[in-house]
Amino acid sequence: MLIQANELSGYKLQAVDGEIGHVKEFYFEDNSWVIRYLVAETGNWLADRGVLISPYALDAPKQTEKILPVLLNKKQIEGSPSLDTDRPVSAQWESHYYPYYDWPGYWSGPSVWANSQYPSAVKGGWTESGHRKGTEDPHLRSTKTVTGYAIEATDGSIGHVTDFVIDDQTWAIRYLVVATNNWWPGKKVLVSVGWIKNISWDESEVRVGLTREAIKLAPAYEESELLTRDYEERLHGHYNRLGYWVEELVPAGVR
Repeated sequence: MLIQANELSGYKLQAVDGEIGHVKEFYFEDNSWVIRYLVAETGNWLADRGVLISPYALDAPKQTEKILPVLLNKKQIEGSPSLDTDRPVSAQWESHYYPYYDWPGYWSGPSVWANSQYPSAVKGGWTESGHRKGTEDPHLRSTKTVTGYAIEATDGSIGHVTDFVIDDQTWAIRYLVVATNNWWPGKKVLVSVGWIKNISWDESEVRVGLTREAIKLAPAYEESELLTRDYEERLHGHYNRLGYWVEELVPAGVR
């Protein structure tokens, strides 16, 4: 299922033995566009520390109740490695976090989640060989920070990022939601992360390999409507691009 980050923000986090707070924002890896952690707002409980929860511990969101199940108990979360969320997540912190839960490091295998495309299907636990090499640090960005970044087409600005569309099975970010109101009032469009050429973190810009005219003629995105595969196929067909659901089945070097 595809769901917007802004919709998930505010969902109650339900551990196996009770509520622990709500979703505040997400940290994603900027080279894979995969959500690696959600930031939990725990209120008065654990108020003196930041709490990050990996998708390894998440079950499918319950949209009707606006609940995100967490497959951990409160004692486990309370005893997890402490983090100052005002500072970047470090490799050193991760080297304590994953062994604590006996999860493999997401970086330690051939797939986006160690040995699987899906965190729920990962097999095995932490091993000493799972440590990052050398001084390598995670490249994590906050969805809150990137919201508002300008979107630059090949021939000029088209708008800015307002949200992210997340696949709740792989926890990959599939699209940026772009408001074009500073160029073409009243329309929002989706831009696949696969169409991004590069990002200037210094200039707060996302640069895409699409023209303004192509984006203008793309199917409009209505946030109030369910995002269907039919819409996705029309969107990718408009740009003559393969869908991620096809690309992920094709071996590298064959495309």
